[in-house]
Amino acid sequence: MTAHPTSPQFKDNAHRALADTQLQKALGNVRHNFIEKRASAAGKLPEFEALRDQARDLRDHVLAHLDIYLEAYEAKVLASGGHVHWARTAEEACRIVVDLAKDRGAKSVAKGKSMVSEEIGLNAALERAGIRAVETDLGEYIIQLRGEAPSHIIAPAVHLNQEDVEAEFRRVHTWLPKDRDLHEPEALLAEARAELRAKFLAADIGVTGANFLVAETGTSIIVTNEGNGDLSQVLPRVHVVVASIEKIVPTLEDASGLLRVLARSATGQDMSVYTTLSTGPRRAEDSDGPGEYHVVLIDNGRSNMLGSEFEEMLRCIRCGACMNHCPVYHAVGGHAYGWVYPGPMGAVLTPSLIGVDKAGHLPNASTFCGRCESVCPVRIPLPKLMRHWREREFERHLSPAVARSGLGLWAFFARRPALYRLATSLAMGALSLAGRRKGRFASLPFASGWTQTRDFPAPEGRTFQAQWKARGRRS
Repeated sequence: MTAHPTSPQFKDNAHRALADTQLQKALGNVRHNFIEKRASAAGKLPEFEALRDQARDLRDHVLAHLDIYLEAYEAKVLASGGHVHWARTAEEACRIVVDLAKDRGAKSVAKGKSMVSEEIGLNAALERAGIRAVETDLGEYIIQLRGEAPSHIIAPAVHLNQEDVEAEFRRVHTWLPKDRDLHEPEALLAEARAELRAKFLAADIGVTGANFLVAETGTSIIVTNEGNGDLSQVLPRVHVVVASIEKIVPTLEDASGLLRVLARSATGQDMSVYTTLSTGPRRAEDSDGPGEYHVVLIDNGRSNMLGSEFEEMLRCIRCGACMNHCPVYHAVGGHAYGWVYPGPMGAVLTPSLIGVDKAGHLPNASTFCGRCESVCPVRIPLPKLMRHWREREFERHLSPAVARSGLGLWAFFARRPALYRLATSLAMGALSLAGRRKGRFASLPFASGWTQTRDFPAPEGRTFQAQWKARGRRS
């Protein structure tokens, strides 16, 4: 898989994305489909806002008692005949899965969709060990053929158009008739299904993620719309669940409440087509299922977030609603963010996991319009958390020198109200006079970052404070 530049190249990535006409066409689907469907699904459920409150409170409760629920979950998995492996880092997690595969002589792995496996680089680790990892989610399969990373956490190939997929299938599936008709989505789906069916049957090990892990029963839960997750965990003789530690929920009833807000927030469905619960390996009375069941619990920096100002980010249930509603994501897509998690949630989570020195541009890639927080099913205050990262970036002198100097100059005047009012009045008056003919500026000193792509409107004359003061006198 091709590695994308890390977030320090966000601005360059964004410029390329804005100039990519095919990408801009594809991003139109995000702007129109996801937003309207979520609004419709939420509007049809009178208790939706109350469910969001309950989901937030439940996630906060779990994070406050995470150690207890993790130990309870482990005990239930062991009691059901499964195995639990603890991984502090991405490297440890990959080593555990690779060793499981090697010890069983595995040659191929069928993978269900899993963002945490993208985070730890599992596919690359398996490939280095000579083990073929095949993505079985349709979107993941398409981008694997292209050597790309996901551009969205629930719709990994949302940056592609139908003609892109057709061209890729014709390039890779060379053993099929060249004159086959792939102009309809159903034909593309049928071809992918036929190709993947053989991969499911040949796989020695199935790897899935987990939307939730239930402490009460030792159950892992996945939600999909294609059924590939079921085949990945039922057909191979070994099922390996890779999941981050915050995916724990106390009971099955708690999980059902989260499921009610998850699909509605993600795709506008009441429920996903498949909601699959797995508890341990195949039992004697079971007609199918894996002979072995393993769970790899991954920390990879999450413990450091507990008790910090970024703990609320661990509420996230990976619905993608924040990026579906984000004007910045709509403009540049997911690959511009340079790592696994795009959009507002990525702007908070990525610095938490790889460091603000490598991801400092991401919290700044926001208009702070608040749409992300307004639709988050667990009410994560994403703008507030991005603001915290901006503060950290500034404190460590990682932000550009010009930005720091500008803020320093502003702070000098802001601490001196009378001087601030005088300076802003003079500046507004001068700009109003200079721009009176056109009403706008195509260029301004110290404002090229704005005027390179848009005009700067000329002020009307007086500052807001001056107008407010004058209005107060009149009233």
